[in-house]
This record gives sequence, structure tokens and C-alpha cells, in this order.
Amino acid sequence: MKLLSVKECDLFQKKVFIRCDFNVPTDEFGNITDDRRIRSALSTIKYCLDQECSIILASHFGRPKAGVFSTEDSLSCVSRRLHQLLKMEIQFASDVVGESAKTLAKGLKSGEILLLENLRFEAGETKNDPEFSAALASFADVYINDAFGVSHRAHASVAGITEHFDMAHKAAGFLLLKEIEFFDTLLERPVRPFAAIVGGSKVSGKLEALVNLLPRVDKVLIGGGMAFTFLKALGHDVGNSLVEDDLIDEAGKIIEEAARLGVKFYLPVDVVAAEKFSADSHTRMVSSQEIPSGWMGLDIGIATVELYREVLEDVKTVLWNGPMGVFEMEKFAKGSNKIAHIVAELDATTVVGGGDTADLVQRIGMDDAMSFISTGGGASLELLEGKVLPGVKPLMK
Repeated sequence: MKLLSVKECDLFQKKVFIRCDFNVPTDEFGNITDDRRIRSALSTIKYCLDQECSIILASHFGRPKAGVFSTEDSLSCVSRRLHQLLKMEIQFASDVVGESAKTLAKGLKSGEILLLENLRFEAGETKNDPEFSAALASFADVYINDAFGVSHRAHASVAGITEHFDMAHKAAGFLLLKEIEFFDTLLERPVRPFAAIVGGSKVSGKLEALVNLLPRVDKVLIGGGMAFTFLKALGHDVGNSLVEDDLIDEAGKIIEEAARLGVKFYLPVDVVAAEKFSADSHTRMVSSQEIPSGWMGLDIGIATVELYREVLEDVKTVLWNGPMGVFEMEKFAKGSNKIAHIVAELDATTVVGGGDTADLVQRIGMDDAMSFISTGGGASLELLEGKVLPGVKPLMK
């Protein structure tokens, strides 16, 4: 998949609209606790500054009620962090397409940066409203999408806005280009053996990705709550573990298809079982085929970790999407943490598919040991499903 690159645009002294993903976590006082997404946009911003552009930055933040301003969802904290990182003044509009934004955008000079207020304060953003898209587009000569994390959303600042720029005046930023290139290589030209570690709570969230991955991988390792739907499809009693009964037949078909394709398909051989879904629940390490009645599996066990360690020893490419257990509770995070260490130590290209998996890897400080960590969980999952993202399609050559 080849995209129009920011380097292919004539940017010299142009007014450039850059859609970023500044949806960063904050603490109870509104302080940013992880600025990775902001820093990941800096290369595109600095490149535009080198072209003497005037730059308009736009992003969503949190989940505000559409059309309603809220202080806790303001991008003012991002404006301050950009000022610290870039060591320059960041003009900040108090609205998105209102008088403040219009006035500041019109007066923006070469080498200056304007950050618009939270896009989702406008109801037209998530509705991909044509009038709102046109209003955003009117601010600039060139449009750059550098927000991979929302490129699976057909929103105004991601999809609708692109209709107002011809092919010579819209492109992908460096972060978006890097994300697409990694996943394109991963799915079409992986160094083999290629293993996919797939976890998370439900099969339904990963079904299409698994179907698309099976013909491309050599090994599949399943963990998380979704494993119990597969185990039940094999006839095992899984107690009160999470099972999607309506997908048991589909899970069985995936196991059969893996066998037909010669793909080695691994399920947990033991689990950490608990009496209840609680951090203070009594637990027991049991065979995945012998979960006590009324109990539920909430993490992979020691034997499964060792099995997966052996399975991964010879691989040259690893994709990991989805935790191995309820990693938010320390008692049930050990399986995920151990898999993270195993993956990090491999002599292989290791790709983490964003979302919860990226969070847990970063939480235990293993992020720098991975080859690539995606900035978008939902977007990366849709790429794994074989879909073309709404924010990417308009930028394809």
C-alpha cells in the first residue's frame, strides 16, 4: 500500500493543517502522564517548520459530549506540552471553527503554530458533517494526516476534509507512513517463521483478524478470555470462564482451518482460575481442561508461559495483539508480563498492535525492547482484518 508522503508535497511557506492524535492520558489534576503520542507527531511538525510553513494542529481528546465544551477535555494541557517539547510559542484557539480559530488561523505567519480546541467539542466531527469538514479545510492550503490512531474513523477531520484537497495538496505524515509500512510488511512480506499472539477478552473482537491472519502466519498462540470459547469448541468444560456461545462454531472452524493450512494453533494448557472476578478472589492454578465448577480462568498459567516460550524460540517475526489475562489486576497480570519479556528477548521483529497490549508493555518498561509499538489499537486491528482505513484511502497513490 503506497501513500502520498508529506515529502512529496510542495509545502514551502504554505499553511498546513495536520490532523494529529493527541488523545493522551492525564491524572486527576489534568497533568499528562504519557506524552508518547505528542512526541510521535514531532517529526512531521518539525519537517513542516523546516519548510517555513504556518501550521494548524488538530486533534480529539477524551470523550466529551458532542457539541458541549468541558474544561477536563480541553487540549490546553497538550498546548503546554507542545510548548515544552518544541521550545516555541503555541497559539491556542478557544474553539474549533469559531471566531477564535478563524482569527488566529487567518493571522498565522510562517513558522508559527496554532492548536485548535478539541475537535469533538463540535458535533460535526464524529458525524463527518460536510459543512464542518469544509470549515476545517478552509483554514489551510495543504492537509496532512498523521493520526493513525483515528484513521479507522470516518470523521470530518480524517475523511471528509480530504475531499477539499486535490492529490497534490494532501498526504500522510511520517507517523502514519511508518504505521502503514510496518503493517504492510508484516502481512505481505514477513520474515518467517511468523507467529501471531492473539489475546483479549472476546473472540468477536478478533474474529475477522484471525481469519485474515491464518493464511499469512506459521503459528498462532491464543490467550486472554477469548481462549475459553476455543477451549469450549474442543469440548472442554471451562467453568464460569468468559465464553461467547454464539461463536463456538466459528471458533471450531478457525481451529479446523488452521489445521488445513498447516498453521500450528496453540491454546492455554493451564490457567489461573478464580472464584470470582475480583482482585481479592481466591485463585488456583489448574489445567485448562479442569477448571472447577463455578470458577473462571483469568490468566494463562505457568505451563502455558513455558509452552509459548518454546513455541516462540525460532520465530523471526511476531505480532502481538491482546493481553493474556485480566492484566489490569496485578494478580492476573503475570502471564501477560512474562509473555512481554519473552517477546522482548527474541531475535526477531516484534510488533505490538496498540491498545491494551501497548499499555501493558509500556507499564512494565518493555516498550523500548520491541521493534514497533502501534499508536492505534482499533486502527491496527482493522488493518489486520484486511480493511482499508477511511483516513488512509484518500491518501493512496
